[in-house]
Amino acid sequence: MHNDQIPSPTRYASYLDALHKALAAMAVTDGESRELPQEQGLLEWCAMCHEAKQADQTMFFIGNGASAAMASHMAADFSKNCGCRAMAFNDVALMTAISNDIRYEECFAVPLARFANPGDLLVTVSSSGNSPNVVRAIETARRLDLKVITVSGMKADNRSRRMGDLNFWIPAPTYGLAEAGHQALLHCWLDIFLELYGDN
Repeated sequence: MHNDQIPSPTRYASYLDALHKALAAMAVTDGESRELPQEQGLLEWCAMCHEAKQADQTMFFIGNGASAAMASHMAADFSKNCGCRAMAFNDVALMTAISNDIRYEECFAVPLARFANPGDLLVTVSSSGNSPNVVRAIETARRLDLKVITVSGMKADNRSRRMGDLNFWIPAPTYGLAEAGHQALLHCWLDIFLELYGDN
């Protein structure tokens, strides 16, 4: 086959390449904005969750839209597969009541203040990292002395990326790539947790 007959990359291959590059470029920072190796960040995340499990603490997951689905998904998986106390604040009645009666920015912060105890974990998933209700929940978590893990994408200077004890930022340029990357990261975290700690 001559060079001029070599087919151009398909859109699917281009998408896979973009997703791979975004995941490979993921940056992990701690609460002091110090960058950590990706593997170290994941291992520290798993250790934090294991400590919470051993202490009978709860992991709370929040997000909007597709990230809300991921929050529910991971809360279910960590509860079912890992034996952890885990929950997501995605109840329609609760979210709409708080949004209508108070304001939408409080839809995660208010139930977090009702249910969380010091030492619990908050995991936020936000493609932009700037969702006001997610940022407000992080502020509430800080006030309540929770540990915070943020998962974000898009712009490097997003707000939530600077607010967690551990921050996982995937430099994906679109919502689709950010969401696909976040789902892969969350499952990777779950699988490493199971490999390290199993049912312990």
